[in-house]
Amino acid sequence: MTLAGATDTRSPSGDSAPLARLAGEPWDVLVIGGGITGAGVAREAAMRGLRTALVEARDLAWGTSSRSSRLVHGGLRYLEQGQLGLVHESLRERRVLLTIAPHLVRPMAFTFPVHRLARVPLWKLAAGMLLYDTLSLFRNVRAHRMLGKRALLRREPLLREKDLAGGAVYWDAQCDDARLVVATTRAALAHGAAVATWTEVTGFLHAGRRISGVELRDRLTGDTGTALAHTVINATGPWADRLRRMENPAVEPVLRPTRGSHVLVEKTRIGHRGAITLSSPVDGRVMFILPWDDHYSYIGTTDSDTTEPPDEAAATPEDVIYLLRSVNALFPNAHLTEADVKASWAGLRPLLAPRDGLAESARSREHVVLTGSGGMITVAGGKLTTFRVMARDAVRTAVEALRERDGRPAPPEALTDLTPLPGGESGELGTIRAQGIELGLPLPAVHHLLRLYGTEAAAVFNLVREERALSRAVHPEHPAIAAEVLHVARRELARTVEDVLVRRTRVAWETSDGGAAAAAETAALMGRELGWSPDEVTRQGGAYRPPGRPADHYL
Repeated sequence: MTLAGATDTRSPSGDSAPLARLAGEPWDVLVIGGGITGAGVAREAAMRGLRTALVEARDLAWGTSSRSSRLVHGGLRYLEQGQLGLVHESLRERRVLLTIAPHLVRPMAFTFPVHRLARVPLWKLAAGMLLYDTLSLFRNVRAHRMLGKRALLRREPLLREKDLAGGAVYWDAQCDDARLVVATTRAALAHGAAVATWTEVTGFLHAGRRISGVELRDRLTGDTGTALAHTVINATGPWADRLRRMENPAVEPVLRPTRGSHVLVEKTRIGHRGAITLSSPVDGRVMFILPWDDHYSYIGTTDSDTTEPPDEAAATPEDVIYLLRSVNALFPNAHLTEADVKASWAGLRPLLAPRDGLAESARSREHVVLTGSGGMITVAGGKLTTFRVMARDAVRTAVEALRERDGRPAPPEALTDLTPLPGGESGELGTIRAQGIELGLPLPAVHHLLRLYGTEAAAVFNLVREERALSRAVHPEHPAIAAEVLHVARRELARTVEDVLVRRTRVAWETSDGGAAAAAETAALMGRELGWSPDEVTRQGGAYRPPGRPADHYL
């Protein structure tokens, strides 16, 4: 088990003290699920002064929250479905996240080309763009611009010219989804929450008919224990119905998940200059081509009905072909094939069960908060962009349950929209950048650390200052350095090599071998920090498997 309080996240493998701490006095709020929703709930509850714990069966952001389209956006395509309230809420939340996490959520210009006979004609796109800006109360990142054919081709010269009618440029934001979860969790830690990763809920404790706590199993050590709680919040995303059935086997499902698949290719294979929004010529649904670092781009997303378990979500051969065909039709010189796919990922969107006859892509991205027969509060549905709203609504329900339980007054609302996430204090970035340069770190490493950690890059620089050898790169193709591995093991709850390379440092997604060349070095550094035995270091390094490799998924 890994459990952290506000000051230190270190815990050698097999340490039973964190398990004992969870088993102490009842928590006011115990959150199950370490994705973006659970992290948001823990932050909200802790900032309201509630005694808060979060448990996650695997790593933070292991599921859908690290397998998204990496967008914080208003949802331009939701306008067609008449979900104006959701779009307005999403645009407001996008503005909040750009403010409190500027190192992780960055504005990005999107080009939306329109060809004749496309499902979305040019006039309809122009009307939608105007409405999009209006719903942001004209506080969009920048106002949209409509472009004619020639202006569009100057912007993206390799677009298919035949039948091109024109298009638009508008602004949304791209994010590092996994690191947004980590930063939100660390904000909860800073306000006194406890967080236990790789800790599975195996059952519930009861006082009469009501849930009074959870039974736990440490997935890394096999240790078992319990934790008492006045309220339990189910924030497990696509696993929500599974947990609800543990509470009440007769409960009707509230979710109907869809699979969102993405593929990663070399940017030069497509030839685009910036982010592209397109209406797929295959079926007309809206999808994206998005740059990721200087070398790669990813294409997404599908929206496929599925019954597969969330643990096993993966891009199917049909998903891959659909995505490649859609891009090839828009960029005719690309000629993408399955051999061009460097990696893929897929997550299950925890969408609310639809009304009869509603298409997958038309299902609501809104959320609900439910209270089960045993008193467990479930927050279901929603989307990454609106996680803060989902968290607020869930915690308000928990506060009311606590008031009914023991008459306590409601604590003040948390200022989660104004409080920066760790690393988000952007006013100090120039000074911290100078520190990295003064240490003699390569500029790519300095920029990489600032992008991932914001002002908290200073802590990584301090490690290098104390031990110069930690400035070495952990992978020959990547700017991540050895000090970074120690930092994420010490402060960010990383407990396996995969945690570090896939969800903390981006090495897995930004190298040709998926980070394999960094596995042994990463294991050695983690072992030094976490007290692993030599055998455990060897085991951890050998256990690493690059994520989303084609051979694993569809070839």
